[in-house]
Amino acid sequence: MSTMHRRSFCRTLAAGSAALAAPLTAAEGRPNIIYVLADDLGWGDLGCYNSMSAVPMPNADRLAGQGVRFTDMHSPSAVCTPTRYGILTGRYCWRSRLKEGVLWGYSPNLIEDGRLTVPGMLKQRGYYTASVGKWHLGLGNREKADYTQPLRPGPRDHGFDYYFGIPASLDMDPYLYFENDRVVEQPTATTAGMDQPRGVFWRPGPMAPRFDVPGVLPALTDKAVSILRERAAKPSEPFFLYLALTAPHTPWVPQKPYLGRSKAGLYGDFAAQVDATLGRVLSVLEETKMAGNTLVVFTSDNGADWKLEDKARYAHLANATWRGEKADIWDGGHRIPFLARWPGHIRPGTVNNHLGCLTDLMATVAGVTGQELPRDAGEDSYNLLPELLGLSAAPVRDAVVHHSHLGMFAVRQGQWKLELGLGSGGFSPPPRVEQAPGGPAGQLYDLSKDPEEHYNLYQQYPNIVDKLSSLLETYKRQGYSRPM
Repeated sequence: MSTMHRRSFCRTLAAGSAALAAPLTAAEGRPNIIYVLADDLGWGDLGCYNSMSAVPMPNADRLAGQGVRFTDMHSPSAVCTPTRYGILTGRYCWRSRLKEGVLWGYSPNLIEDGRLTVPGMLKQRGYYTASVGKWHLGLGNREKADYTQPLRPGPRDHGFDYYFGIPASLDMDPYLYFENDRVVEQPTATTAGMDQPRGVFWRPGPMAPRFDVPGVLPALTDKAVSILRERAAKPSEPFFLYLALTAPHTPWVPQKPYLGRSKAGLYGDFAAQVDATLGRVLSVLEETKMAGNTLVVFTSDNGADWKLEDKARYAHLANATWRGEKADIWDGGHRIPFLARWPGHIRPGTVNNHLGCLTDLMATVAGVTGQELPRDAGEDSYNLLPELLGLSAAPVRDAVVHHSHLGMFAVRQGQWKLELGLGSGGFSPPPRVEQAPGGPAGQLYDLSKDPEEHYNLYQQYPNIVDKLSSLLETYKRQGYSRPM
C-alpha cells in the first residue's frame, strides 16, 4: 500500500471508526484472489446495472449484493488483447508494440521480457498463481507461433505457476488447448468455420481433432473448479486465479440447458451460461470454506458486441444506454460491469460511483497484500483498495485514458471526456469522419449532463479541450499516469 493510502487509513481510524480496523489488518495479509474476466459482456447485461435486462444473471446480481458494484469502471481499451495486457501489467497497451487492434492465434508474445505482472508480483508474496481460459497475449518469440514447440515465452514466463486454456479468441485459429507451455493435442484436423446465424461465427483453420467449440466454456469452468478444490487442500498457501472466460464473445454457442434461458437470443443465453460459470466458482468457495478469505472480482474486458440489428430484434440493451458498442471510443465500448466481494472487508450491497480502470488491478493487489509497487511497474495502475473498502470520499483515480480498436484516443477527467477524432473509432458506423471545414476536430462531452454523448461541445469549450489534450500528452511523454 502506498504511503498516501496508509496515512488515509490511519486518519480514518483515528477519527473513531473502529469497525474499519479489520480491513487495515487484511490489507497487510494474504487473501486468496480470484479475477473472473468475461469476454464481451456488457454493462447492461446485469440486472444489478440494468433493471430491464433480458438476460438472467442471478449469480452476478447476488455477488453485487454481497459486495461492491462500480458504476464508472472502464477497460483501458475497447477490445480484448490490449485490455488483457493492461490488466496483467498495470500499463496501457498503447505503450507496448501493439498500437491498435488485437493479436491473432499465431501472434508472438506481447508482454515484454522482465516486465512485472500481477501474478509475478504475487509470487513474491508467496502466492500460487494460476490462469485458466483465453490468453490472447501471444506465444513464443517467433514471427509466427510454432505449436509443435514449447510455447515460450508465454504464461509461465509472465508469473503463472500453471496455465490451461486457448491461445486467442474462440473465433480464431488454431483451435486447441495448451497446458503450461505445451499443446494438449496438435491441430491436425481442420474446420471450415461457421458464419450463421448471427453470432455463431468462427474462422476456418487448423483444429485439434477432439476440440469442441461449444464445449470450451464448460471445459474451462471444470478446470477452474478443479484448481480451486486443489488449493483448498493447501490452506496455508494463498492463491491467485485469473479466470479469463471465452464468452459471451462470438461464437455464441450456449449449451442446451441454457437455450431459451434469456429473451436476448443466443447472445443472452450465452451470457446466462457465463453467469452459471460464476455461480460454480462461488459455490465451490462456499463448499471448501474458502469464501471468507477470498477476494472475488467479476468484470468484462470491454463492451458487448451488440449491434443496431440486435437492438432492433430484441428488447435488450447489452450496453445499457451508453453510446456505441465493443471496439468504440464511446462509453459503450469500454464502460464495463465490475463487482467485488471480500467478506468482512467490503461492505455488502455498496455502490461506488468513482472513476476506475482495469489497469488498477496491480496497484490494488499491492495494496491488499502490503507490497510496494516498483517505479518501473504498473505505470498506469492506481490503488483502489480505499474505494473497495468504502474509505475514499474523493476519487482515487483522477483521469483515465481510453483507446479504441482503430487507435483513437480519449481522455476522461471528472465530468469531461475528450475524444481525439470524429466517429466511433471502432465497429459502430461511421468508424471515422473527416473534419468538415470550420467544424470540430474531435469530440468533447460533459458526461454529467450528457452521459450518452450526443452533444459535441468541442468548439464551445476550447480551454477544456486544451487542458485534456495537454494531460494526455503529459501521460504519453512521461511514460506513466499514476502518482509516483
